[in-house]
Amino acid sequence: MKTRYRVSPVMALVLAGLLAGVCPGAADPLQFTHVQRLPGGLSLQWNSAGDNVAYTIQAREGWGDSLWLLPAASQPWPVTETAWVAPVSAPARFYRVIAVPAAARGKLLHRALHSTLATNQIAPLLELLDAPLTAEFDVQLYTLAYETIDPLGARTVATAAMALPVGAGECPLISYQHGTLTRTNEAPSAMNLYGEPALGVVLATSGYACVLPDYLGLGGSPGLHPYHHARSEATACVDALRAARALCAERGVALNGQLFLVGYSQGGHATMALHRELEMYHTAEFTITASAPMAGAYDLSGVTTADTLSGRPQPNPYYFAYLLAAYQAVYHLAPTLGDLLRPPYRTTLPPLFNGTVSGAQINAALPANPLDILQPAWLADFRTNAHHVLRQALRDNDLWAWAPQRPMRLYHCAGDQDVVPANSAVAWTEFHQRGATQVELLDPDPTADHTDCIAPSLLSAKAWFDSLRQ
Repeated sequence: MKTRYRVSPVMALVLAGLLAGVCPGAADPLQFTHVQRLPGGLSLQWNSAGDNVAYTIQAREGWGDSLWLLPAASQPWPVTETAWVAPVSAPARFYRVIAVPAAARGKLLHRALHSTLATNQIAPLLELLDAPLTAEFDVQLYTLAYETIDPLGARTVATAAMALPVGAGECPLISYQHGTLTRTNEAPSAMNLYGEPALGVVLATSGYACVLPDYLGLGGSPGLHPYHHARSEATACVDALRAARALCAERGVALNGQLFLVGYSQGGHATMALHRELEMYHTAEFTITASAPMAGAYDLSGVTTADTLSGRPQPNPYYFAYLLAAYQAVYHLAPTLGDLLRPPYRTTLPPLFNGTVSGAQINAALPANPLDILQPAWLADFRTNAHHVLRQALRDNDLWAWAPQRPMRLYHCAGDQDVVPANSAVAWTEFHQRGATQVELLDPDPTADHTDCIAPSLLSAKAWFDSLRQ
């Protein structure tokens, strides 16, 4: 069923005064009822849209080509109250409130035991992965479905895999965030032991309870995956942790209170987003023991954009096309994805993001320089206009402008040609400038490329986590 959103007319703060505006196409009775300037921001109130409803506030700087974005806030979104305190950081900012179906975030909707692997079945898998580890515990593999929220805060469903050790006693909980996938049936919950779930088995046989979120739009979750959308990566993973703890309680798996986070490539970006989300909004519920984001594009608007605009042939041009399709779906950069593309890509590319086409197949349909798919005028504006809508969306998903409070190790190999290692250097530098001196930056193999860096990074992170286990 298509989610219904109710959008308020717009309230605008312009210089020192308040102006009422109209949101084009809005015909809902949802209205702002009270606006008050505070010393550090603006207090907004609106009328109730009914029962089982939540609200997401969005803001835009001026009008023109500005995108509607979530403003910085001290509270998680969406909210169930009909009030919001919004910071004011611009001379002209417009606000709107969106009413969405409320979610019971993290509610475990379905669980199923997929299989049980004995240690003598896991040992050959460790050999195949060339992992110098010993299978210590049998592992039970589960599939989960749970409630979470979409990029606008509306109720949706996501799925995950879970690997639980058998007879391990109290164990830590670990969340593994996977890398880029375009086919929904390759997500962890599909239980392909030659893919991402293998990492769950490796961690579980070592005594960790491991949850592997599929993310939105993958596995059994509807819609296009919002690729590299930091907030929905984070909220889906937060709610996967809640569902995972519920499953452990059901199955009598005792957790020791420790929480580890790890992920590679897109999983590095998702791990960083999850760490930030947990520390910003959920410290009363979760305490991170340590996290290891690996080879992630943390500086999308800076390092990654500069690399893309350099014209260097990209090893995987589908990354850019995937991000463009996802950001079109989330931010509405143009009326349709096709409007951003030049012939023949305006007709050939959009159908490829249907959840059944592999990244390799999409690569084969693209030029080596992914910028060549864009409308020339739109590309020219992207090159020169700091306020271009795509640049706004990329900035909204940067992950370096905060200070992690819990231990973090960034892993990135110098030979990575897919995700420029300067992404991690920028994040590390910014974190330290903000006082987060417990963040380390490691290169486990300076000669390794993006693929060859996976194994040494994961093994190093696991050894670090092992040293911290209680």
